[in-house]
Amino acid sequence: MAKTIYVLNGPNLNMLGTREPDTYGRATLADVEKLCTETATDFGLAADCRQSNREGELIDFIHEAHAKQAAGIVINAGGYSHTSIALHDALLAVKIPTVEVHISNIHAREDFRHHSFTAKAAFASLSGFGIDGYRLAINGLAAKIGAVSSSKK
Repeated sequence: MAKTIYVLNGPNLNMLGTREPDTYGRATLADVEKLCTETATDFGLAADCRQSNREGELIDFIHEAHAKQAAGIVINAGGYSHTSIALHDALLAVKIPTVEVHISNIHAREDFRHHSFTAKAAFASLSGFGIDGYRLAINGLAAKIGAVSSSKK
């Protein structure tokens, strides 16, 4: 059975493709999930993709990842990245290797987006690569946990 990574998406990411396409592009959440599933599979991993507009539900997903002994977490907490100490604390509590992703370059945007609580609980953070940031995050996470691409076997 493949090791599982959780790919968690926060508020408003269900609106990808239609929400501010000049900032977030035209790819949909379904496109993100397909990319994540394909990338994880290449490393012999399973991607469990989740999205919620509710902070508490995202925390429940993090706790579930711990209970199910997930190998890693990729998280785009959206706006909660900049406000949620609770998400930060949940990520620290579970001690699962985590990569934070942002589709847009948060450092080229409004000042309030320059700080991320979730980044402080992750071993790496990516922003500004569009949805390809998810692929890069899974590649980095795979390297961290010792998973090898099928193309390198």
